[in-house]
Amino acid sequence: MADTDLLVDQLTSLLAGETNPVTILANASALLNDTLANINWAGFYLYNEENRQLDLGPFQGKVACMHIAPGRGVCGTAYATGQVQRVADVHQFPGHIACDSASNSEIVVPLPGFGVLDIDSPLTDRFSAADETVLTAFGRAVQKQLDATPAHSVQ
Repeated sequence: MADTDLLVDQLTSLLAGETNPVTILANASALLNDTLANINWAGFYLYNEENRQLDLGPFQGKVACMHIAPGRGVCGTAYATGQVQRVADVHQFPGHIACDSASNSEIVVPLPGFGVLDIDSPLTDRFSAADETVLTAFGRAVQKQLDATPAHSVQ
């Protein structure tokens, strides 16, 4: 895993002055995909107020589930609880939604007011407490950038 400050600094430099939320999320997911070893999906699910669900946002990886209900699966649980979900074996997670059968571990960082950052790995127990710290800081940096967008809208 990259150093926390380095990864956040890379993101901040990459997105400096950007106000388009799709561009912000697309490049953030690309940076994670290029930086993190042993992952097979990195991206965002965005909360849709109208439908009261998480909708697929910009990502890097195989095709993904398009809609997730709050409280359902790892992403929905992270969104509903506002807590990072670091899951060593997704097949043991109650209600896990298998978008890609090759995924074995997952970490989801809530982005309050927007949705979640989701990263999957084909390895079991891929994400450590140190990874959680780095990715939480990364999520906060993404959220700060989104907060600066006009109308704070990603929909």
